[in-house]
Amino acid sequence: MLRGSFFLLEWRFIAALLALACGVLVALSFGSYPLGPPELIQWALARLTGSQPMIDQTALVVIERVRGPRVLLAILVGAALATAGATYQGLFRNPLVSPDILGVSSGAALGAVLGIFLSLPIIAIQGLSFLGGLLAVSAVMLTAALLRNHDRILVLVLGGIVIGTLFGSGVALLKVLADPYNQLPAITFWLLGSLAGVGLGEVRSVAPAFLLGALPLLLLHWRLNVMTLGEEEARSLGIETGRLRGLAVICATLMTAAVVSVSGIVGWVGLLIPHLARFLVGPSFGRLLPASALLGAAFLLLVDTAARSLGPLEIPLGVLTAIIGTPVFIWVLARSRRGWQ
Repeated sequence: MLRGSFFLLEWRFIAALLALACGVLVALSFGSYPLGPPELIQWALARLTGSQPMIDQTALVVIERVRGPRVLLAILVGAALATAGATYQGLFRNPLVSPDILGVSSGAALGAVLGIFLSLPIIAIQGLSFLGGLLAVSAVMLTAALLRNHDRILVLVLGGIVIGTLFGSGVALLKVLADPYNQLPAITFWLLGSLAGVGLGEVRSVAPAFLLGALPLLLLHWRLNVMTLGEEEARSLGIETGRLRGLAVICATLMTAAVVSVSGIVGWVGLLIPHLARFLVGPSFGRLLPASALLGAAFLLLVDTAARSLGPLEIPLGVLTAIIGTPVFIWVLARSRRGWQ
């Protein structure tokens, strides 16, 4: 019985890997300049062998300078948001928690909007967005530290809502003060989420943050499993709940702030994908985190491909993730007959 369950679990991971591989193939193939499987296979074999690809120069530029970096960044953004969402949901024992529950998205949005309002270069906008996300979570953690006589999880969640609302009001104020012809459209488009115009520089800036956030969570997966039992039970088993929760929040926040700073606000990934991963491999963090990363990467790859391929103008990612995520999440709730756990 255990052997059969092991092989079933392995096949589920293989299915998630196949979904990601299909997402990469579709993302590289579709667009204003379509590419066929022969061109992609020839390019991949040439890069693996270190030789020069014998394909059209335009196709080479499209693969390596346009779609390649965008595909890599979509993988990182989807994996980071889904991994952070799974961490938050398990940590707070709440199936409706998403990566922006601690005000990360609102803080990152305020930083980016401030950069656009001041007409700063793109690297400065991304830096302010990252700092804004970290500032928001720091404010929430400080609030929780000051209110020690209250339930810590409840204070963190409510503090995140309050801080997020405060930073959201700052975004609204800057939108009112912004130039309606130049700055306001740029602010609105950024807030809806997009991967348009990204390059290898954004990939290099996000990848280390993702690894720094995901690896500690994966290494501490058994401790996170104990945390899902409750505060008192975890302490009775020797877990320092305060330090572990703080470390997990910092790791999840680091990933979220890093990807939001380059992609804008992309909703539903961190809320929906962990539920699908939990259906696939179960609630144990040792399996849930890798499955969430794989499914999140595949999901955002397909959504981003649809965003730039469905019409003459690119559709914001936040719009498509909401359109797709709403019915899928209702289906997930309908299938959850035995509850979230």
